This record gives sequence, C-alpha cells and structure tokens, in this order.
Amino acid sequence: MKVGVISDTHGLLRPEALDALQGCERIIHAGDIGSPQILEALASIGELYVVRGNNDLADDWARQLADCLQFDLAGWQVLLVHDIADVPAKLNPDVRLVITGHSHKPLIEWRGERLYLNPGSAGRRRFKLPVTLALLEISEQRIEPRIVPLLP
Repeated sequence: MKVGVISDTHGLLRPEALDALQGCERIIHAGDIGSPQILEALASIGELYVVRGNNDLADDWARQLADCLQFDLAGWQVLLVHDIADVPAKLNPDVRLVITGHSHKPLIEWRGERLYLNPGSAGRRRFKLPVTLALLEISEQRIEPRIVPLLP
C-alpha cells in the first residue's frame, strides 16, 4: 500500500505535493491544514486521516477534527498527532508508527521496532527548512519511508 503523509500546509497545497501524492491509497495530514479546501483536494486522491494542528484551533471548520487519531494501516497501528510533545510518554505497545508534524523538520527515525515520522512542511517555506512530504510503502511485514522534496 502506498501512503502519502503531509503536514503544515498552512493554507497552501502546492501542485508539486498533489503530483507526489498521486497513486496513494491513503493520505495522512498531520495538522496545521489552513483550509477545508486542502482536505477536499486530498480526499479526492485517497482515504484521508487528519488531525488538527495548533494553527487550526481557531477555525470553525476544524473544530470537528480530532487532536489525536489511532488507526490501522496494513496491520501497523498508527498514532497521529500534530506535535510530538503530545505523544504520550507511555505509548500503547501496539503502536508501531508515530506520525507528527509541527516542527517543519522532516524526520525518519526508528526507535527499536517503532518508526517516528515527520513529513516536514509542505506549505510556505519557513526559515531555511526544506519543503517536503513523505511517502510510505507499507506491507504487513515492513514500512519503507522516504522524504520527498517539493522544491529545490
């Protein structure tokens, strides 16, 4: 299964991001979305999982969104939160993939058998940080993550 992971769009869904996400069965947005139109565009590509970010809290349309989601992807239990500071210190041992956003810094880090993934920011460039998203190839046996740069 091919899964796209995006975060921190802040109201900007780049054509490069849409191109990179084509063919994904599932799309995950880790918060700081910026507008409901972004979610509509992403949902037209694949099944959508989304949490709101700290910048979405004041928006009426985002009030219905969860702060935290746990779900299954091909047998892998996933925890999705916007800010890594909100990941519980004592995680459910079944969670094997933790997805966060917020920092705008892409990260792929294995901690034992658990993968921590931050796709970085796909919206407006912040400081000198890269503009990125992540793609996952997932089977019951393994996850292959990669960060995809959207701008040179």
